[in-house]
Amino acid sequence: MGSVVAIREIEPVDSLLTAEEVALKLKVSKDWVWDHSSRRLPYLPVIRMSDGALRYRASGIEEFLKERERASCLRRKRR
Repeated sequence: MGSVVAIREIEPVDSLLTAEEVALKLKVSKDWVWDHSSRRLPYLPVIRMSDGALRYRASGIEEFLKERERASCLRRKRR
């Protein structure tokens, strides 16, 4: 009897970014990132760690950018 090796699909890792890394990616200040992680619109999706640190999923930041791009296109079309 031969052995069967189960092959499972490997999910891509969705890395966590710091506020500093998000600021660099978006070309904004860390203060802007912090503001938009808690109270200001547009809201950045954030993960609050138990020690108070903020982390951001890379995929969440990409989705945020897509939403902002869609919103920009809609505003231009209304004018």
